[in-house]
Amino acid sequence: KGKDVAYYEAECFKIDPTKKAVHCRSAVGTNLDGNGDFMLDYDYLVVALGATVNTFNTPGVMEHCHFLKEVEDAQKIRKSVIDCFERASIPNISEEEKRKILHFVIIGGGPTGVEFAAELHDFLVEDLVKLYPAIAQFVKITIIQSGEHILNTFDQRIAVFAESKFQRDGIELSTGFRVIKVSDDSITVKCKSSGVETLVPYGMAIWSAGIGTRPVITDFMNQVGQGKRRALATNEWLRVPECDSVYAIGDCSSISQRKIMEDISTIFKVADKDNSGTLTLKEINDVLEDICIRYPQVELYMKSMHMVDIADLIKGGVGDSNKESMVVNIEEFKKALCHVDSQVKTVPATAQVAAQQGYYLADCFNKKDHCVEHPEGPLRLTGSGEGHHNFRPFRYKHLGQFAPLGGEQAAAELPGDWVSMGHSTQWLWYSVYASKQVSWRTRVLVVSDWTRRFIFGRDSSRI
Repeated sequence: KGKDVAYYEAECFKIDPTKKAVHCRSAVGTNLDGNGDFMLDYDYLVVALGATVNTFNTPGVMEHCHFLKEVEDAQKIRKSVIDCFERASIPNISEEEKRKILHFVIIGGGPTGVEFAAELHDFLVEDLVKLYPAIAQFVKITIIQSGEHILNTFDQRIAVFAESKFQRDGIELSTGFRVIKVSDDSITVKCKSSGVETLVPYGMAIWSAGIGTRPVITDFMNQVGQGKRRALATNEWLRVPECDSVYAIGDCSSISQRKIMEDISTIFKVADKDNSGTLTLKEINDVLEDICIRYPQVELYMKSMHMVDIADLIKGGVGDSNKESMVVNIEEFKKALCHVDSQVKTVPATAQVAAQQGYYLADCFNKKDHCVEHPEGPLRLTGSGEGHHNFRPFRYKHLGQFAPLGGEQAAAELPGDWVSMGHSTQWLWYSVYASKQVSWRTRVLVVSDWTRRFIFGRDSSRI
């Protein structure tokens, strides 16, 4: 972009918040001793390291399963799929052995596992079985899910549609099973209802059952007193509370939304301008905008309870009374807002969250000096909570989610409780996917890949 930006292809293996430095290691030795280690000082640090695979300490997973986190994982999976077909094509292999070799098992029935199962099914039935027709009858795909349904984060209508489509496609769904061990040729699963253990032979296994914390993040969390957490905690301005100059975005972090009940006394004092010990509806409305900015759960709670304005919410503390003459004391104010924090939710570990956080943080840095003179934040509540900044807190806006199901079909759950499934939704997914590319170059490359696949099929060469 022509900006003064330096890029280093290296791994950060330690963050030192005391000295405000990061320790890095290059894959290519550049120092005199050849180890490629170097250190960078920082004024502001943005941690966006993502997450790693969470195996839940299941024996054999790291040694025998493929994962869906890095580009290298995709290359290994592609090679393993081709290898399975080549092994099954060797003469003198029994039918039982062919069924085992061509049994592809996906562990985890979330959006990632379902999308991979759908893409793998299309790759096998549309391309590979044409090249290996003699062993096409032995191909099988199985999804192992610990819950009772796949896509449990989606609307139930989508989960039912996906399950019925997979059954028609011949993809086996083993729901209610937990993987307890993985060996080089079989997976031991345990039925959650009966407790019976079963061996599932396989040729290739994919683990897509959760995300975990990277070691460098774990070490940093221990340094700043967050050792018992699963992810790096930030405030609503995406800043790590224990470090003034460290911010975190993406899957490596989670936002700890401040609860309104923790600051209820401060809010009451700020709103009570005449120090009367009571609040009128006008006094509450004067600080309502700042309250909604600082505590978004207020708006969410009012929306979930179908409340028109703040007066409807306050009624819970004082009973049914005339809006114009409404007056509340501190105890009634607490009673009215005591259930608001039930709407505090963690943001999901998805790409759209990370993208919105990136745009937000970049915008905050760009206008940092401007906001010193023209602050945007909840100005009347500067003393409530920790980490007040001069700009508005981050507010995640959910734009919906897609689940490609293969066979040129997809399912979508969009804001407003709008659910769509089928072929038309797949074309909507194509358009959204292309629009989210970072440049016109990548858009053209992606669309050209889709066009080439439609005409000539997928490339089956081993990379």
